[in-house]
Amino acid sequence: LGLGYLASVARKKGHDVKIVDSIGENLTFDDLKRKISQYDPDIIGITATTSMIPDAYHVAKIAKENNPNIVVIIGGPHVTFLPEYTLRECPYIDIVVRGEGEITFSEILDSIEKGKQYKKILGITYKSNSGIIKSTPPRPLIKNVDNIPIPAFDLFNWDAYKFNNVRYGTIITSRGCPFNCIFCSSSLLFGKRYRAHSTDRVLEEIKILYEKFHIREIEFLDDTFTLNRRRAKEISQRLISEGYDLSWAASSRVDTFDKETGAIMHKSGAHTIYFGLESGTQKILDMIGKGISLDQSLKAVKIAKEIGIKTLGSFIIGFPQETKDDIERTINFAKHVNVDYAQFTIATPYPGTKLWFDAQAQGLLLTRNWRLYTAVNVVMKSFYLTAKQIRKLLRKAYISFYLRPKYVLKDLIKNKGVLFRRIIAYLLNPNRIKF
Repeated sequence: LGLGYLASVARKKGHDVKIVDSIGENLTFDDLKRKISQYDPDIIGITATTSMIPDAYHVAKIAKENNPNIVVIIGGPHVTFLPEYTLRECPYIDIVVRGEGEITFSEILDSIEKGKQYKKILGITYKSNSGIIKSTPPRPLIKNVDNIPIPAFDLFNWDAYKFNNVRYGTIITSRGCPFNCIFCSSSLLFGKRYRAHSTDRVLEEIKILYEKFHIREIEFLDDTFTLNRRRAKEISQRLISEGYDLSWAASSRVDTFDKETGAIMHKSGAHTIYFGLESGTQKILDMIGKGISLDQSLKAVKIAKEIGIKTLGSFIIGFPQETKDDIERTINFAKHVNVDYAQFTIATPYPGTKLWFDAQAQGLLLTRNWRLYTAVNVVMKSFYLTAKQIRKLLRKAYISFYLRPKYVLKDLIKNKGVLFRRIIAYLLNPNRIKF
C-alpha cells in the first residue's frame, strides 16, 4: 500500500510509474535487474522493514549499476529512525524519507526536475553533492488523510495476492496510535493523534477493489480498527446496506472492543479479529506499556466467540525482564484465553521503539545484523535467560498451543490439517514460515 500511495502521487504530477512488489511476486534479484533495465527509470523508490533492509540495499546497488544517475530514495519505519546510519551503511541510496512520505515524495519529484535542490524539503536525510549527509527538519503529519490519493490499485498484480485461492486486498482507513507499547514504532512513525478517513473515502476504496479487481477478501490494516467504535460500526453498516459480499479481518485492542461493535462487524463479513494480548502476566503487560489487563483479554475473546468471530492472539516472549515462569504463564494463558489462533514472537528491539533505546542504553543488543530482526530470532540479551532457552520456549509455545489433541482434531476436521502442516513446517524451519 505504501508503494501504491506514492505511485498515485507521482501519477498526479504526470509521471509514468511502475510498481514492483518483489516479495509478493516472488522475484529474484535477476528478475528485478531485468525489470529495471527494461523500464530504465529516472527514480527508484524502495520501502523495507528492518529484516529486509539488506535486500533493499542490494536493490539500490542494482539500480545504480543499471544507471549511476538514477536517484534512489528509500522510506519506511527502519530508515525513518536510522536515516544517517542507513546512508552510511549503503552508499547507493541518495535520499531517506522520514515518516509519512506522500507530500515529501511529491516535493522530491519537483526538486529533481529543477536540479536536485533538496535543502528546503522537510522530512528527508540526503547526501549533498559533496557527499556530506544532511537532514532537514521533520515534516508535520498530514492533517486531513482524505487528501492522500487513493493507492494506484491498477498497478498491482492481483493474482499474486490470494487467500484460500480468492483474491484479497488491504486497506488502511486510519493513521496514528495514541498508545505507548514499548515494542512498537507506529505512534512515532504516524503520530499519536488518530487521523481517520471518512466513511465515504473508505467505501470508495472498497468499491474500487470489489468492482474493478473482484476482491472478495479484505484486511483492514489499521493499528486499531475499533479505536473509534462508532466509526467501525458505521463502516460495517455501509458494507451491509450497499450489499458487499465481503469477508474481512481487522485488528483491535481488547479495551476497544464490545459486543455491539463486534456483532455488526460480523454481520458485515468480519470473520477474524486480531488482538494484541502480548503476555500472560500483568507485570509484563504493565512493563511493556500495553495498558490492558488479563481480565480485559479474557472478556474480549469471550465476546468475539459468542458473536462468531474468530480470534488471533499475538503473544511476545523474551523481554529482558521476563523469567522462565513469566513465559510459561504466557504460554498457558494463550490456551486459557481460548483464542482460535496464536502467534508467538520473540521480543525484538526495532529501531525507533522505546525497547530499542532501552536495549541500547543497557547494552542488551546482541547484533545489528538486520536479517536476524525477524521476531523469531533472539537479538537482545535477557536478564534471566539464554538465547537458547528463549528459542526453546518459542518452540514449546507453538507445540503446546497447536499440537493439543483437541486442536489437531478440530484442524483436521475443519481445515484438512492445514495448521498442523504449517506448525510442523515451522518447527523444522522457523525462519521461513509466517503465521
